[in-house]
Amino acid sequence: MDFKFEWNELADQPHNVAPRSERLSHHLRHWRTYFSLAWADLRYGLPGLILYRSYRRSMFRRPAKIGASAVAVAVSPRPGRNEEVVSLLRETGVREALLRIPSWEKHRLADYFSFARLLRAENIGLAIALLQRREDVIDAPAWRRFIEDVFSRFRSECRFYEIGHAWNRTKWGVWDYSEYLKLARPAFELRDKYGVKLVGPAVIDFEFHLYPPTLSVLPFDKSSSLLYVDRVGAPENGQFGWTTEKKVALFKALSDSSARRPCDCWITEVNWPLRGTGPHSPASGTPNVTEEQQADYLARYYVICLAGGLIERVYWWQLVAPGYGLVDSREEPWRRRPAFRALASLRTILSEATFTGKAAGPGAEVFYFTKDRRDLAAAWTRDRSVQFEFPRSVESVLSRDGEELSLPGPGGSIRLDGSPRYVFFKP
Repeated sequence: MDFKFEWNELADQPHNVAPRSERLSHHLRHWRTYFSLAWADLRYGLPGLILYRSYRRSMFRRPAKIGASAVAVAVSPRPGRNEEVVSLLRETGVREALLRIPSWEKHRLADYFSFARLLRAENIGLAIALLQRREDVIDAPAWRRFIEDVFSRFRSECRFYEIGHAWNRTKWGVWDYSEYLKLARPAFELRDKYGVKLVGPAVIDFEFHLYPPTLSVLPFDKSSSLLYVDRVGAPENGQFGWTTEKKVALFKALSDSSARRPCDCWITEVNWPLRGTGPHSPASGTPNVTEEQQADYLARYYVICLAGGLIERVYWWQLVAPGYGLVDSREEPWRRRPAFRALASLRTILSEATFTGKAAGPGAEVFYFTKDRRDLAAAWTRDRSVQFEFPRSVESVLSRDGEELSLPGPGGSIRLDGSPRYVFFKP
């Protein structure tokens, strides 16, 4: 290995420095591993597709409780401003956070621990994602020591640990799934010693063929996906016909069939990058949206994922980041984006609510809930504005950001557009 790992601090991700020829040579040398991958997909993936059909039929057709920990956010320490980060998180009302710890910053574990203590002092539940690079694959003893150092230091503050990160992208240092298995196994060997729970396999994007060969041999306590849909725009759009709700059903089905037991599923990373943020955006071109679109898509994504009853928790990546975060740190004071208010409102309104059904309407998406003996709906359209007639009289309407809107008149007719509304009905 004659190339050096390079971290892009502006976009919070590695540069892809490994030469294509080097990666191709690796795949050719390890061609046999793909036979075992194909065998696992045949053995567990085919039953998963059958289970997928069952989940799709039941999705949005049965009650689903949205727990207090369902809406979650990833955070990163900001030297000298950690208290401000925690204060912002408190303002959202979110009670669960995810903290990344890169292996190349193991010398800063004391700083990460101090930040974790601040979060726990606010009674915020914590999960930790352990990030790898190519050196960790090659130097397995050093990676194992890193895992054990984190487990031993943080076990009083954190119970859940996501092992590895986006390893199906070579820039993160793992070049095939067998290397990920080797990377993850030390965590399982240390799990009982430190009494921790493990989360994985942390596959990014729509590459669910990697779940059978990993989950069939690695008994994670929670199944995780970095389920981005930003490249197709709105969360209702399809990628080769696969919308967010279909991907969620497939994620759950393949997790259950591969592990041979029901799995709690977490989405540990999602966002939409922002236009006009230049090198701070982790993507270029089509995935970048306006701040208003980002806020709309955030609310719609969370409702779709959580109302289906198949996803236990969704983490937005992340709280403070110029190119995609809920807060823009390029300005003084830090500026709360529309997505910040959208997430805070979503959490306040739908936390501990029970989804009761989805209505089919003329161009509208309408999800019904009950909470504290009140009936309400989260509603929007995919594109054009429409006048929607609810079957019940409306008592009040809140905007995506939690602001009360004036009612157009008596009855149940409300103007809907791409920005979600929360509609409360009269008893």
